[in-house]
Amino acid sequence: MDRLALLFVIIGALNWGLIGLFQFDLVASLFGGAESIVSRIVYTLVGLFGVYAIKFLFTDREEIPT
Repeated sequence: MDRLALLFVIIGALNWGLIGLFQFDLVASLFGGAESIVSRIVYTLVGLFGVYAIKFLFTDREEIPT
């Protein structure tokens, strides 16, 4: 679940970066506009996983042996 949350947070961050730099909404372009149901689902998932990812700020990272 953590990796899925991280994936969606990255997707959201990249999309916002593209919007900020180039006024280009990749999610809307891929799924038929910002008002399409698929785009709205992706935006909702990004938001929900962003809220879930808040827990990463308050948990200690475990060191992985190399």
